[in-house]
Amino acid sequence: MTYIVNDKCIKCKLMDCVEVCPVDCFYEGKNMLVIKPDECIDCGVCEPECPVDAIKADTEPGSEKWLDVNKEYSEIWPNINEKKDPPSDHEKYKDEQNKFEKYFKENLKKKENQKCQKKSAEKKGY
Repeated sequence: MTYIVNDKCIKCKLMDCVEVCPVDCFYEGKNMLVIKPDECIDCGVCEPECPVDAIKADTEPGSEKWLDVNKEYSEIWPNINEKKDPPSDHEKYKDEQNKFEKYFKENLKKKENQKCQKKSAEKKGY
């Protein structure tokens, strides 16, 4: 088992979790954090620290997508081990639904976007 960050973190990025992680397994995108599953020691101290309930065990139903997102982007984004200030407008996004579809693309750089498009085309046989 490992812990993952889901779309509730997008545009909130409160970072209380970063302060308590004993192994520094959080990675920072433009508008969300992810956990590197191979570094997480499954201690669970981060889960109750998240005020928006964005951290879940990967054994929970529906976590498969988020495990993939956390794996992929923790390999690309920089490690973070100190809490920073959240976005100034984080409160207005706290209860918003479908944040992945609406805002995740802000995390993608042009090169990453091209890489994802290439993978998608390869899967489709183009």
